[in-house]
Amino acid sequence: MAYDLKKESDVKEYIDKLGVEYRFGCYSEKKPEACHLLGDYLEGIKKDFEKASKVYKSTCDDYGYAKSCYKYGNYSFLGKGKSGSKGDPRVAYEYYEKGCNLNDSDACLHSGLLLVSRSMPKEIDRNVPKGLEFLTKSCDMNNATACFYLSGMHISGVQKKPDQSAAPASAGSGPATPPKEGKTSPLKDSDYIVLKDMKKAFQFAHKACELRNMYACANLSQMYARGDGIEKNEKEAEKYKKLALEMQDEVKKQQETLGFQQGVGMPN
Repeated sequence: MAYDLKKESDVKEYIDKLGVEYRFGCYSEKKPEACHLLGDYLEGIKKDFEKASKVYKSTCDDYGYAKSCYKYGNYSFLGKGKSGSKGDPRVAYEYYEKGCNLNDSDACLHSGLLLVSRSMPKEIDRNVPKGLEFLTKSCDMNNATACFYLSGMHISGVQKKPDQSAAPASAGSGPATPPKEGKTSPLKDSDYIVLKDMKKAFQFAHKACELRNMYACANLSQMYARGDGIEKNEKEAEKYKKLALEMQDEVKKQQETLGFQQGVGMPN
């Protein structure tokens, strides 16, 4: 049957039929793809987040469907789909990790960020080496955001004691002396979990930019301009600066278009 999606009655019938198809595919044919689509349907069309949450969880647990593990991780972190819930970061991490092990790049990104961030909930034990593995796996699967974060980690390095205030030291320097009031002591390589490495930072930034991460392109421009991790090249610096600005304009246009669409038919 052909639907005229300009007619409200046809749109409603089409949407209702989708729901029936997804339920049949999930519950009768036991297809994990259909179950995940049912979750998306309940979330996006019906706005029934409680049912969507249950569908995502069961699809992850029963079928090992990676995207559903990631979505349930999001729901758990935010407390979405459970009345009065503040969220459970530990459960969220459990499902992000499961999704990552099933090769979902977004799940790898989020599990990695939970482990490396200094501002994540106290329920999560910081584990930078393991988080680095998850972020690297995500970047290897062409997740631009993961590549961008990896670049940033190698630009500044990651200290074992993030609250330690110190001046940078060259590799192989002697033991640090206790800091005096108003002064800082040099850091050694052993004070870092992830060493500063501008060549690696450049490589990750380049990949993230190629994957259309605007901020990575801006950083890449600065690296070429300063000769950080790559030979100084003003032409390349200008090229990536222009690309970053073009992406910024695209984002602004998309936001303006979305704002206009949401405002259509709304009362003043």
